[in-house]
Amino acid sequence: MTDTPRLPEGYEISTDPARIDAARVHRWLSTDAYWALGRSREKQDRAIEGSLNFGVYATPSGDQVAYARVVTDRATFAWLCDVYVDPSVRGKGVGTALVAAVREELLGFGPKRVMLATHDAHGVYEKLGFRPLDRPDHYLALTSG
Repeated sequence: MTDTPRLPEGYEISTDPARIDAARVHRWLSTDAYWALGRSREKQDRAIEGSLNFGVYATPSGDQVAYARVVTDRATFAWLCDVYVDPSVRGKGVGTALVAAVREELLGFGPKRVMLATHDAHGVYEKLGFRPLDRPDHYLALTSG
């Protein structure tokens, strides 16, 4: 893996769930994220409640500019999902630094595998050590629609 990317000056990362701007996260995901279009606010709030959440905040305003959540048992497995960076800060390294911070937090738990799925950001994740599955034929999914 490469050196851990750092947030640009003027931003901070927090896992404090009280800091999550749930309305903003819902708006981002339900209107602009291909994987969550139309997701209800109630469903998004339940997802936040049941996950390890990461937010990036502008300083000193405290405005949230990025989000990621992880479904994990904090021991053996983690699923990184809902990674979103506000368009106003894209290209500044915020997203890469956010995923790097998530990676470092998760590796501290010692899971065998951290999973994610992406349609269009393979390069971002590969820079941080993520690789395609060696045996994708071993994995199955149960989908509800």
